[in-house]
Amino acid sequence: MSNTPIVDILMYHSISQGSGPTTIPPNVFAEQMDAIAEAGLPVITLDDLVEARNMGKPLPDRSIILTFDDAFLDFAEEAYPVLQGHGFPAIVYLPSDYVGREELWIGSGAKPRKLMDWPKIKELAAEGIQFGSHAVTHSDLTMVTDDTLGIELNVSKAEIEDELGRPVDHFAPPYGLLNSHVTNLASSIYKTCVGTRLAQAGPVDNLHELPRIEMHYFRDITRWKAHLAGRGGAYLARRKALRWVRERLPWM
Repeated sequence: MSNTPIVDILMYHSISQGSGPTTIPPNVFAEQMDAIAEAGLPVITLDDLVEARNMGKPLPDRSIILTFDDAFLDFAEEAYPVLQGHGFPAIVYLPSDYVGREELWIGSGAKPRKLMDWPKIKELAAEGIQFGSHAVTHSDLTMVTDDTLGIELNVSKAEIEDELGRPVDHFAPPYGLLNSHVTNLASSIYKTCVGTRLAQAGPVDNLHELPRIEMHYFRDITRWKAHLAGRGGAYLARRKALRWVRERLPWM
C-alpha cells in the first residue's frame, strides 16, 4: 500500500469490430483484460477511490478502474463475459434518454450503435456492474444554458436511480467536455466526474476532474503490457504531446 497510489482509469466505448477511436475489437479487448490479470494489478472501483480520499482507505501502489461510456449493447454481448471471467468490476455511463435506442452522435457515414435497454441494464446491475450518468441527451454540456445543465445532470441521475433502485454517484460528461461551470455543478451532485484528459490518476487529482487513459492508444498488446509493467511513460507522454498539438492545430 502507498500514500501516493497511481490509478489507471481506463476509458472504453464500444467493444465491436471497427477502427474508430471509440471502438475496440472484442479480441483486442480480451487481450487487454488478460494482460491486466497476468500483470497482477488489482481492478478497483470508483467507490474505492472515493473511500481512499475521504475515509483514508488504503489503496494499492498501482491499480486499475474500468469505465465504459455510452452503454452500448455490445458491452453486454462482448465486454461483460470477459469481465465476468476475470471477476473484474466496471462502471458503465449511460445517457438516460437513449436507453434502448440507437446513438445519434456518431460521425457521418458510420453505422449507429444500439444502446442497452432497461431490462439488460437491470440484469447487469444485479450481477454487480455499476452504472453512472452520462447526462440525459448526450449533449455538449459546456454549450447549454444553466437550466438545461441542471436538467442534464439531475434528471439523468434520478432516472437511473428510479430504474435501478440504487444510488448513482458517478458522472462522465458527454465527449469528455468540461468547464468550470459543469465541474462545479457536477461536484454538488456526484462523488466523481471523469473526463478525457490523458493521464494516470494520482493523489492530487480532483475527484471531479479525473483523467482517463483511452484504450484505443493501446490496441498493440505489446505496448499495453509494457505500460502495465511500468515501462510506458515515454509513450504516454508522446501521446499527450500529440494530442496537445492537435487540439491547438486542428488542421493536422
